[in-house]
Amino acid sequence: MPVFGFGHVPGIAPVAVAHHPHGEPFLDLATVGAHTHDFLVLCYAHVAHGTVRIDERTWTVADGDLFVIAPGQVVTSGDPFAEVTSDGWTVWFPADVVRPGMPGAYSSWRTHPLLFPFAQGGNRAQRLPVPPVDRAGLMERFAALDTELRARRDGHQAAALAHLTLLLVTVARLSTDLADHLRCADEPLLAAVFEAIEARYHQPISLADIAADLALTTGYLTTAVRRKTGRTVTQWITQRRMQQARLLLTETDLAVSTISRRVGYPDTSYFSKRFRARHGVTPTQWRDATPPAG
Repeated sequence: MPVFGFGHVPGIAPVAVAHHPHGEPFLDLATVGAHTHDFLVLCYAHVAHGTVRIDERTWTVADGDLFVIAPGQVVTSGDPFAEVTSDGWTVWFPADVVRPGMPGAYSSWRTHPLLFPFAQGGNRAQRLPVPPVDRAGLMERFAALDTELRARRDGHQAAALAHLTLLLVTVARLSTDLADHLRCADEPLLAAVFEAIEARYHQPISLADIAADLALTTGYLTTAVRRKTGRTVTQWITQRRMQQARLLLTETDLAVSTISRRVGYPDTSYFSKRFRARHGVTPTQWRDATPPAG
């Protein structure tokens, strides 16, 4: 199966955008066929009717659907996104665009707070429904990025990356309620699991607690969640805790011990050990490596 790279052009911001139905897609899907890529893709359907096929799954595309596609996911040519959107956008970019100048802070693009939505789905693409009240503003963000890239005025690279960052912030906020997205994907059991995790991740909880909440055996729950997501319930609990820990480390001045308790780890030393095992740095080092807001 062909794997496509981004195709950097010297002097041009490493971000690309296309407005559908008239914009040029990043690949000629009619001739390429099934393929994957090593960059990240956002596909927003403002007005749409049709289907797309990603990772051997056919998705129905409706107005306001935002697809988040990670490197390695397989896209086929049956119904290209550009052909099912009568108004919408696609943006694609290499993962390292949003983390320059921060060596050691993020061991992988999958742990970067703004890229976390691309990793949440594991080996499955995500479809994030954009609330109607937010759709016009999202369209304006895509258009502003497109304008900056086309004009290529002095400083356009920094400006384009700023617009991309605002887009990724919007996506990250949309993806915080994972249970709602799973219900939209007709996964009621997974939605219930993530609702339970969301309600209790800040407490000391275990697989047995989640199973009891759902009136299921631990064995059944473990098998079902691992089969559908490739991860265990315990791993998802840890992921949610770490997501919140990264947010608190970045956006607050709370002591590490306070953050530890707020994300369900009464023992600060154990929290620091788990954080370092996941991110390659301590909570304090993560905070020190993160540029101040504003």
